[in-house]
Amino acid sequence: MKLGDVDTPAVVIERTRLERNIAAMAAAAREAGVALRPHAKTHKLPAIAHMQLAAGAVGITVAKVSEAEVMSAAGVGDVFIANEIVSRRKLARVAALARLVRVAVGVDSEEGAALLSRAAVEEGVDLNVRIEVDTGLNRCGVQPGEQAALLARRVVELSGLRLEGIFTHAGHVYSSRTPEERAATGTAEGEKMVETARLLESEGIETRVVSVGSTPTARAAANVRGVTEIRPGNYVFYDAMQVGLGAATWDDCALRAVATVVSRPTPGRAVIDAGSKVLGTERGANLSSVRGYGCVVEYPHALLDRLSEEHGVLLFEDGEAAPRIGERVTIIPAHACYVVNLASEVLLAEGKDVLARWPVLARGMVV
Repeated sequence: MKLGDVDTPAVVIERTRLERNIAAMAAAAREAGVALRPHAKTHKLPAIAHMQLAAGAVGITVAKVSEAEVMSAAGVGDVFIANEIVSRRKLARVAALARLVRVAVGVDSEEGAALLSRAAVEEGVDLNVRIEVDTGLNRCGVQPGEQAALLARRVVELSGLRLEGIFTHAGHVYSSRTPEERAATGTAEGEKMVETARLLESEGIETRVVSVGSTPTARAAANVRGVTEIRPGNYVFYDAMQVGLGAATWDDCALRAVATVVSRPTPGRAVIDAGSKVLGTERGANLSSVRGYGCVVEYPHALLDRLSEEHGVLLFEDGEAAPRIGERVTIIPAHACYVVNLASEVLLAEGKDVLARWPVLARGMVV
């Protein structure tokens, strides 16, 4: 099938760029001497997870138990749930997964650790755990240093738990305004984690895993001696947000939405058939790094100014070239992670050819 024969709106992954991005991050991890455990919440596709594993990833990261279940059922054998699990129902599901594949989960409190321990004992399994450390995002996680050590001491005393190490997500990097600030955030992320790991080791607490996350900080943090693992996710696709941060170029962006111009109410306004139900509305923490809700590949001067559920509004300055009604345009979204989760299927393409239709098997897996 030709891409031009597909009805719109459609979500398309360009194979050459996808493969290049996967290979480049795998090479960066090898060069830095760290493990790569990509976050699959970006793509939600077992097919891409297997591509990452084939390129050298040691396993994958997910945000939700349901995502872990989808990936496990598709043959992924090593999964880290980078989240705190506290409900009895979810804990029972994690224990069931632990009988099938290698699973690790996050913890950031004594209460959470106690719940994990009780579930492990009741279900007759051992659970691998990682302590979440807050390196600046101010979301989940204990503070670096002594707070992390206090929790680690408690975890190693609990039955049914195996402490692997520590992990963090420096999501505050998305507020960065320069590439230098972005790199400095990654370096600081790595240094705080390594210092914490050394404190744990000094107390006799084995800390095999020092894991850092985020696509914008992955390379800088990986080069901090003592970091053992990186967990970037967005890098498989990249998007306008990553370009704005200086973490990628437009040519790196593998995921695009194809839309059709359905209206030209004025010379300076065109309306496409892809709105918030296709593109999402997330633009990142630093709005100055993203112009509108995405980049129109064929008309880069256009501003994707606003989205309603079914429509996107493109604005053009006087005299600028603009598409006609019925013309197709290609959008590189502001944030690719939202786009995949909104799609029931994505198309894998190369040039004008559609190579495969992939159902988004982990779509909507938020439990």
